[in-house]
Amino acid sequence: MIRLDGLVLRHPGAQEAAVQGVSLAAAAGRITAIVGPNGSGKSTIVRALLGRLAPEAGGVSIDGTPLAAIDRRRFATQVAVVPQREEPVFPLEVRDFIALGRYPHASPFAGPTAADRDAVARAVARAQVEPFLDRRTDTLSGGEWQRVRIARALAQGARALVLDEPTTFLDIAHEMAVFELLDALAREGQAVLLVSHQLNLVARFADHIVLLHHGRVAAAGTPAEVMRGEVLERVYEWPLVVSRDPAVGAPVLVPLRGRGTR
Repeated sequence: MIRLDGLVLRHPGAQEAAVQGVSLAAAAGRITAIVGPNGSGKSTIVRALLGRLAPEAGGVSIDGTPLAAIDRRRFATQVAVVPQREEPVFPLEVRDFIALGRYPHASPFAGPTAADRDAVARAVARAQVEPFLDRRTDTLSGGEWQRVRIARALAQGARALVLDEPTTFLDIAHEMAVFELLDALAREGQAVLLVSHQLNLVARFADHIVLLHHGRVAAAGTPAEVMRGEVLERVYEWPLVVSRDPAVGAPVLVPLRGRGTR
């Protein structure tokens, strides 16, 4: 489980904290989604998980152990992270890039094991990136690159998966494929912590949603509890209505035209 307890995060030189007292638990076997407008603190939380921003107060723990007490190699065997932005220092063949996910498990004196090769093969199949294996990372489209990064995270074999806007650049079919994959991983017992702007997809797949506004929790609970018109309209500062998806019954957000338009 990934747990945040009263987490306060402040960017260097900033007057106000970007994250102010956020608590949540991303448990095994479910998808926990963090949503909210731009600048609400979502990606800042992922930076803290990556160790790039130390908490000013509160903390992060993994299976009950404070994050500060876990070395980065051990962390990488427990939690796989797909950040929002990432560029390789130099181009790699896609198969080699995905294999980097096995680095935390590697012995300094041995090459890839059968377990490593099996983990990479499973990740490639699940992320549907077989056609890209012989290409270089600098030849991939934005959507292809996103799927390859997810494959590398799956190859880590961690019990928890954190993804920051994983469907950026993806078309509808691949957006759905990613969410279906995350749903399958959660059903298999993995903890999935997801940051996303795709509220309607989140409402269909997430078990628990945490809605942030100006760095604070504005609402938390099931999709039905969080996806309420009066809450979302206040947080996103835009007229909208929430209805029901006729296919699955999940809440659906429908933005309206601006108040000054016809």
